[in-house]
Amino acid sequence: MSFSSPRTLGISVFILSCAINCRVPAAMTQTVHVDVSPGKAIAFDPDKAMGTSMDILSAAELDTVYSEPIVKAGLSAGWGPISYRQNTELTYDAWHWNPTGMWSDEQHKSGYFLGSAEPKDVLRESFGYRLPHRGTTRSDSGQNEYSQMTDGDPASYWKSNPYLSGKFTGDPDSANPQWVVIEFPLQQDIDAIQIDWASPYATKYVVEYWMGRESALDRQTAGAWEEFPQGEVTGGVGGSKVQRLADRPIATRFLRIWMTESSNTCDTHGSGDPRNCVGYAISEISVGSFNSLGEFVDVVKHTPGQAQTVTQASSVDPWHTEEGIVSSRVQTGFDLFFRSGYTNHLPAMIPIAMFYSTPEDSAAELAYIEKRGYAVSYVEMSEEPDGAYMQPEDYAALYVQWATALHKVDPKLKLGGPVFTGVNEDIKVWPDAQGRTSWLGRFIDYLKAHGRMGDLAFVSFERYPLEPCQINWSDLYREPQLVKGILQAWRDDGVPPEVPLMNTESNISWSLTDPMQDLFAGLWLADSVGAFLTHAGPNAAYYHSPVQPEALGPGCQAWSTYGNFVANEKLEIKQYTAQYFASQLLNLDWVKHGGGTHQLYPAAGDLRDDAGHDLITAYAVKRPDGDWSLLIVNKDPSNAHQVKIAFEDGGQETAARFSGPVKMVTFGAAEYVWHSSGATSHADPDGPAKRSVVEWKEEQKVLLPKASMTVLTGRVGGA
Repeated sequence: MSFSSPRTLGISVFILSCAINCRVPAAMTQTVHVDVSPGKAIAFDPDKAMGTSMDILSAAELDTVYSEPIVKAGLSAGWGPISYRQNTELTYDAWHWNPTGMWSDEQHKSGYFLGSAEPKDVLRESFGYRLPHRGTTRSDSGQNEYSQMTDGDPASYWKSNPYLSGKFTGDPDSANPQWVVIEFPLQQDIDAIQIDWASPYATKYVVEYWMGRESALDRQTAGAWEEFPQGEVTGGVGGSKVQRLADRPIATRFLRIWMTESSNTCDTHGSGDPRNCVGYAISEISVGSFNSLGEFVDVVKHTPGQAQTVTQASSVDPWHTEEGIVSSRVQTGFDLFFRSGYTNHLPAMIPIAMFYSTPEDSAAELAYIEKRGYAVSYVEMSEEPDGAYMQPEDYAALYVQWATALHKVDPKLKLGGPVFTGVNEDIKVWPDAQGRTSWLGRFIDYLKAHGRMGDLAFVSFERYPLEPCQINWSDLYREPQLVKGILQAWRDDGVPPEVPLMNTESNISWSLTDPMQDLFAGLWLADSVGAFLTHAGPNAAYYHSPVQPEALGPGCQAWSTYGNFVANEKLEIKQYTAQYFASQLLNLDWVKHGGGTHQLYPAAGDLRDDAGHDLITAYAVKRPDGDWSLLIVNKDPSNAHQVKIAFEDGGQETAARFSGPVKMVTFGAAEYVWHSSGATSHADPDGPAKRSVVEWKEEQKVLLPKASMTVLTGRVGGA
């Protein structure tokens, strides 16, 4: 590689950083220890445990992504099953998985949509629909969608999800309080609020302010909500009266309206549907203080767009209209998805929409899929509730309603969630009455208390562990510990050992960043998959994202791509990324898809630098055909290392050895160098992996090139 290549945060910078900050012990033969002690192996089937995913597309990309050459290219990375990602939850939109169906108010093409369960036309595409009663400013949808509570329009209003009312949950309304948080960019002096209530309105609520320096939404345990001295209201009658909250202004950035009892009066859509007459609705919120003349001064910015004062609502009513279609963002139609070849002739993980849908619509979706004869492995229940700041009890209340409807369609369906965003630690939320702050722990507790743990067939989450713009080479050393830590956190929260953990969407970071297509990404992926399978437990699954090419585009400090391919705006594949080559080593060399159950044994290197970093990690598999396959990652960016392989029982080396011809596949710094140069960024060399056959001898040693991953596959004798 050349240090003169134009690169930003690429491997050259990584290597230079480590050369300055890390010292590696003098070169000597190291050992990769494989623990073959009885009872140590973990069973897994790559056709269930190692997959990929399909996410939302732009309308212009659909035909290309599902063309035969692109499907073939996507499958060539070797991944087995596929997960269909449901994106409309991230934009606070309703999903019409089937464009054909009926509205609850069919005359006006509005209300709650029910997709047809009867197969008729081929479902090639599906769309999201904007929610007119949205109460949240920020989301993935951009400028065109915003909160109705600070938009300046007295005719618009936010309304909470009716399925969280006592009428549908079977619990009192107070068991699922609904809330609105108002966020100011800077502290404001507050002593009054004006809530312009729509119907149904809150008859009992509390207005609170946040005591804490950090965000009340993003760091929910880094502060506390305090009730304004005059913030409690009982016997509320709606209207739009200015309410004094304190005798003297209180400085805060965040206010919360916490609602526990509803008037159960009907909204503007009338009394014909009971969903119109439960929950809470607010037209506009004004917040401020009284001046010296006793006049109320509003500090809220009321405007229809992202410049409005930010609000976040606990939930949203999925009522919508035919005119709300968002045609530029395409969810793949189920018929196209299942018939395209992307499923690899394996059962697929599919989603249902839950936050902005109805139980009947989701049940119709599964009925449709089963009538078509499509194979489904698992059903994910909605998408990223933590990203929407949903309280665990709200998610759980919806979960049990949807589980009831889905299991009426098919009692054998395997349902799970919550599909967390990509986090590295336990998710903490505002404490409940018992002081509990673990999101997942409280979700599990809800299911147990309601006798519904049997409806949780798996726990799923996404993983985007590294913050863009701040990635450095030492993050490679952290990946196995990060994986182990988050998996242990879920178990500590109460996920039973028999409930599988599933990483259903994964990549380096949640935003485009330079190392994403670099060699760094390939080595990261090898460790991420190996560590996950090592620590996740039985029946776990890891899904790498995405299967399809995505255009190279500007990201943090450089042009990048999430995909396996370097492609242009037309999705013409020009080259492969390091993650593509790593995927092939994992799927085509380390394991054998279609071979059945593999046994994963504990393995580790013993080389560390002066900072205590493990420079060599290893993952040992005994395949169903009797071959052993070792995946070894050398994360030393500057030095090659010789290693011997020791099969051990109880810490003592056994007589077991590789014997005969051993296939050796290596991919690393000698095979791949990324050159960052804007739109013309490229790799040179661009693979392929180096392949050879070693005739194994007594005391055989293996040379691991610097910054590389190596797979050794062969027979082991002498055990």
